[in-house]
Amino acid sequence: MTRRKTSWAGLFAAAVGIATALYVSHGQAAAVEFRDLRVDVIGQGRPVVMIPGLNSAASTWMQTCAALQPGVQCHIVQLPGFAGAPAVATDDFMHGMRDRLLAYLDDRKLDKPVVMGHSLGGVLALQMAAERPGRIDRLVIVDSLPFLAGLRGMTAETARGAAAAMRQQMLSATPAQWEAGARQGAMGMSRDPANGERVFTWSMASDRATSAQAMSELWGEDLRPLLPRVTAPTLVLGAWAAYEPMGSTLESTKKIFETQYAGLNGVKVVMSQRGYHFLMWDDADWLVGEVKTFLAAR
Repeated sequence: MTRRKTSWAGLFAAAVGIATALYVSHGQAAAVEFRDLRVDVIGQGRPVVMIPGLNSAASTWMQTCAALQPGVQCHIVQLPGFAGAPAVATDDFMHGMRDRLLAYLDDRKLDKPVVMGHSLGGVLALQMAAERPGRIDRLVIVDSLPFLAGLRGMTAETARGAAAAMRQQMLSATPAQWEAGARQGAMGMSRDPANGERVFTWSMASDRATSAQAMSELWGEDLRPLLPRVTAPTLVLGAWAAYEPMGSTLESTKKIFETQYAGLNGVKVVMSQRGYHFLMWDDADWLVGEVKTFLAAR
């Protein structure tokens, strides 16, 4: 996991959560527009806010939402600028989305919701819980780390410099370079090649400025000092199998997760046996089973 290429395309592949075009009947969902967010509200019962990753569409979570029924009300978020959604101008994407999502919880009067996040969405979930301790009942983090640059042995200071360079490189890429980066980023996201094509399609539909800004913030911010402020019980579901050709093992990758989350009291880290980054596709039954057990626990 630590020996991957250092190009922006390789980093893109390491961190990006890009959406699938999995079909779901939109007739089952009530769409809510709130401060540049689009949220599909599906079902009745315990509120579960589902946040997709970088360049991802809300449909990333549709299959999971269906599998959690009945008794759950899914609030599936589409972040602006990703997968064809209209972009918003911002030089602080992550904190802006964190604040919008917290405001959405208040606006909808969601009492102690569960928040599930994949990749970038997992970072947003952690930021929300650290910003408003006690506001969220439980967190489910899917294949996301609080300090991504730590995979390369960087310090918080060196990560900020690398993030700025990465952003500039992404913005200055030619259309051909951008497409090649998106294609490389799609590889290894799922075991199913058809999902790789979906990943690529949604990536190309995303706003480049938003992608570059969000990616640089993911790479440049170290959330580990904030973890002690998170009071919500947290389940972290990790993937490792895509990195097996580079020498990673389940045990070595789990150790990375456990080390990065050491400051989060009571966190539970569980690794998928076979899934790639999009665990909700590649190991769907396992993911749903882990989530159901976690939500049912006292």
